[in-house]
Amino acid sequence: MACKKGCCGGAGRKGSASGKGSAGGKGSAGGKGNYLALEACRVVSFTRESPDNFTLKLSKRLECEPGQFVQVSLPGVGECPISVCSASGEPLELNVRQVGVVTNALAQLKRGDAVFVRGPYGKGYPMALLKGNSLVLVGGGCGVAPLKGVVEYVARHREDFREVYLFLGFRSPSDVLFQRHLAGWKARYRLSVSVDENPANTCFDGKVGFVTKLLEEARFDNSNKVVFMCGPPRMMDACAAVLRGKGFHDDQIFVSAERLMYCGVGKCCHCMIRGKFTCVDGPVFRLDELGGFKE
Repeated sequence: MACKKGCCGGAGRKGSASGKGSAGGKGSAGGKGNYLALEACRVVSFTRESPDNFTLKLSKRLECEPGQFVQVSLPGVGECPISVCSASGEPLELNVRQVGVVTNALAQLKRGDAVFVRGPYGKGYPMALLKGNSLVLVGGGCGVAPLKGVVEYVARHREDFREVYLFLGFRSPSDVLFQRHLAGWKARYRLSVSVDENPANTCFDGKVGFVTKLLEEARFDNSNKVVFMCGPPRMMDACAAVLRGKGFHDDQIFVSAERLMYCGVGKCCHCMIRGKFTCVDGPVFRLDELGGFKE
């Protein structure tokens, strides 16, 4: 969806990211066919990430953009929206936090079990429009999941971007997600990981403190950079304040919003944020489109 104000690109502000446009993505279900059609998939693998988090790899290969989501359902149980955390065209990977009836049922799935998927929905991070910029990825907890999709995209299009910074924050060492990928990310990008607290007798060698502390200590300015954030609203609001202190403008910061989404296509009206549908106009928004991001 084009910017309604006609001000895409931040009016050419000094230090703003090069490239134009609001959040990208292909829109609801890619604009193809029946946008509510369910497709049966099989579970290829189940990976436990933390005590309350896991990743499902499915047989479906999904064409999507980083930051988009799908609706996942189990007959007789229910349906829920889940962010895609894999690369477009690859077997679909979904990172799930166990917080309710549907997600706890998904946690019982094993290889070969069936699950139903529809989508992708929403608008993701506008990767193609931001070529030539450095990327600053800031994630908290399960908010790291859609950012993994960004990392997968960058790996396929490395020549399109400059430096890549990853600032990832988690509650404790046992809550750190995608640990099997961290060594590779550290080798290729500028990775910083922190935990809110580090109990005794753990082998965690990262920093202790909020992810905002990582940002405060980082030495970079806003020149030719864009920020992608996903995490709890309070975290994103605090990180946005730190970034503004480093000279970033709100039109350089993209946030992934989370709201209760039933339909995924802007019909049920449960996911509105200041007159915008999270499922259609988002879930990725440029921060100036929202006028800030507070719960």
